[in-house]
Amino acid sequence: MKLRNFFRKKSSREIAKDRLKILLISDRVNCSPEMMEMIKTDIAKVISKYMKIDAQSMEIQIAKTGSRDRGKLPSLYANIPILDLTESRNSPTSSM
Repeated sequence: MKLRNFFRKKSSREIAKDRLKILLISDRVNCSPEMMEMIKTDIAKVISKYMKIDAQSMEIQIAKTGSRDRGKLPSLYANIPILDLTESRNSPTSSM
């Protein structure tokens, strides 16, 4: 992947595709698209306290996964591009 592609703005097609994915995923696990966006926003806020991320390219997904003893349970998967791993000033460990 080239560096210039990393910082490019998403096309309307890509945005529509992402929204459709969110809608389909939320329908599978009975979670509204609004709730999915709220979860995504909250996750981005928390992680941004500790590292610089690309919240616009962030993807979250809820899928039902099975285990032998519990049946199918919803699981949250996140793909969050990290731009900088340098600790933030707000990090609890940076003041120690």
